[in-house]
Amino acid sequence: MAPASTKTGEIPFSHPATSTPLKTWYEIHGTLSIPSSPPRRPLVVLHGGPGIPHDYLLPLVDLANTYSAPVIIYDQVGCGRSTHLPEKKSHDDFWTPELFLSELDNLLKHLGVQDDYDLLGQSWGGMLGALHAIGQPTGLNRLIVANSPADMGSWVAAADRLRLGLPEDVQETLTRCEREGKTSCEEYEKAIMVYYERHLCRVKPLPAELEASFAWLKQDDTVYLTMNGPSEFYVSGTLKTFDIRKDLHKIKVPTLLINGRYDEAQDEVVEPFFQEIEKVKWYRFAESSHTPQLEEREEFMKVVAGFLGYEKP
Repeated sequence: MAPASTKTGEIPFSHPATSTPLKTWYEIHGTLSIPSSPPRRPLVVLHGGPGIPHDYLLPLVDLANTYSAPVIIYDQVGCGRSTHLPEKKSHDDFWTPELFLSELDNLLKHLGVQDDYDLLGQSWGGMLGALHAIGQPTGLNRLIVANSPADMGSWVAAADRLRLGLPEDVQETLTRCEREGKTSCEEYEKAIMVYYERHLCRVKPLPAELEASFAWLKQDDTVYLTMNGPSEFYVSGTLKTFDIRKDLHKIKVPTLLINGRYDEAQDEVVEPFFQEIEKVKWYRFAESSHTPQLEEREEFMKVVAGFLGYEKP
């Protein structure tokens, strides 16, 4: 099957906390305006981080190529090909979930899909997607929460446990650099990669898509550092108190919950979604960590396509 058509663009976006004109970069794989048979509603994809752009989620374009489903991918403001705001680093009151919820609403309306769409969020994107679904938007049909925590306390506890499984010299380097405030040094970055190779992506060498996302992060870590912190397991940013467990029952759309056997988002991290959402299915990838769309790509697409009701045309 021929690759789906691709359209890119930028969407104006404004926020009262800055006078800087903002733009959200997006890419559509497939066609939104032409009815398909069988019908395919657009799938909007939310990347993680926060501040780690969409490149590592490009395998999801398989859904457009194989099932003729329109897939909308975008870079959230502050990273990737969207507007960067390095002057806002450490501005806790600016980089909030509400900012990104507003940006998502703006994108849906600009593309004219706000009345009929599905949503897939990965890691931070799943947290954002769940927040969006808690608001019960009328156009949302199905939600996929992939590799995401319902609260950061459980995420950090799981990361601390996984960290104990690292070689002792790596643990020592991580602890020492964090204690001395040297989390931007090369030694710390090398130690982080040992963790990431076990619990972020187990494909060796790292896929080009993930390397591309990391390259963007290295250029500008404003959002990631402010909201998360210096690494996946050293969470010192504004999201360290994130907790939506008490509101998960408000999600009324059918939901697919995803994690991997070796995932940073261990079972206890994602379980609240399963316990509190009324219409939910949980799929755990046996050979994956935090990025099953890269680690078990074919199986991932089958699971997602099945949940969304796709059939090959």
